[in-house]
Amino acid sequence: MSTNIQQDLRAIGVASVIVVLAKRPTALAPAAQASDLSRYFVSSELGQESAIVLEATARAGAVQPLPRSRGRDAEAMLRAAREFRGRPAVRQAPIPETEPPPLVRYYPHLGVALGTVTRAGLAALRKDEQVEDVLGAPQISLIRPTRASGVALRARATWGIRRLVVPTLWEQGLTGKGVLVGHLDTGLDGTHPALQTAIESFAEFDRFGRQVVPARSPHDTGEHGTHTAGTIAGRPHGNRHVGVAPGAGLASAIVIEGGQVVARVLGGMDWAVGQGVKILNMSLGLRGWMTDFLPLTKILRDRGILPVFAVGNEGPGTSRSPGNYADALSVGGMDGSDFVYVDSSSQRFARPVDPVVPDVVAPGVDVISARPGGGYQSMDGTSMATPHVSGLAALLLEAKPDAAVDELERAILASASLEPGWPPDRVGRGLPDARLALEILTGS
Repeated sequence: MSTNIQQDLRAIGVASVIVVLAKRPTALAPAAQASDLSRYFVSSELGQESAIVLEATARAGAVQPLPRSRGRDAEAMLRAAREFRGRPAVRQAPIPETEPPPLVRYYPHLGVALGTVTRAGLAALRKDEQVEDVLGAPQISLIRPTRASGVALRARATWGIRRLVVPTLWEQGLTGKGVLVGHLDTGLDGTHPALQTAIESFAEFDRFGRQVVPARSPHDTGEHGTHTAGTIAGRPHGNRHVGVAPGAGLASAIVIEGGQVVARVLGGMDWAVGQGVKILNMSLGLRGWMTDFLPLTKILRDRGILPVFAVGNEGPGTSRSPGNYADALSVGGMDGSDFVYVDSSSQRFARPVDPVVPDVVAPGVDVISARPGGGYQSMDGTSMATPHVSGLAALLLEAKPDAAVDELERAILASASLEPGWPPDRVGRGLPDARLALEILTGS
């Protein structure tokens, strides 16, 4: 049993769980929704859904904040919220946060479900033949940059683009055109000159993980997402480049931070799969080794999607899940002097396959990219390194659109090399070379 499930059951008597359905999705069709599993799930006054509903209802003026009471039934606590229909909710979303989500939420493109269970419900759920596995739902967090500052964009291409030898692929006409990259983050500023024409689809998931419909115009709830999106596929502005794949398209979603983060990330992942992305860029994770998202990473690969994840900013001897999974292409950071970024996470695991993370490093210090509201800024972190590799993957997929996930990943890994003084346990295979990766992938 997941450690996270055990801890929650001991602490509050219920646990949020991810259910992997036995009928897995295929590349051609999502999994059929399982027969109703709601009988195994509960609504609890101690669950996060109840807390969000009550807070939103109080803010909307429907009811006064309710006193804590161990004996109060969850349905009684939520009745006022469910019946409230008068005033607008906090976020002005079509489905206000005063209305709780269903007991069980299905993600058909992933073939998983999410809900809250008691010990009895968990035991019964595990026995259901529709269920392959039951996982914990720990709270993922953004891998935040360790430094950010506004700058002017002066060079024709950022140092990271040049260090990966990306312009040699541009000279061959490769820009990532026709490749859709999934971008799950804080969103992105759709009015920025570098991103206006890069966005093919956009979604926002509210604090319950429900998709906001109709969608608002592309926007960033912070600054992180605009920066990472710009590095993946930013368009040249004034003949100056911040984007590795300036012709690729972005399917970008707001999934973090706040609220039921796991529900938001699952919603974003399911949406991205449905959009037909071939690469998924995520700069978020759980500190340490936690297996709860391992089946989801495998599902992404089964659907023909390369998962490119940041490894974390906690330094040597640490890593984040899912970036530390063997099934993820994990990315650490380096600086412009070819030193390993001091805060870049790295770790060796006792496993025969892919024991060291990160798999590769990429430019992650003084990375210039787009800033919400216009202009540019420099940031440090493995979150800044990761989109360089996602952009490189997009360039390679344009050159060979039918490349399988394993084939694409092998080309990137095989192109990487160690700089003098780089310990393999800090950088994995080292720094990828775009020109060499193209030769390996295409054989020419």
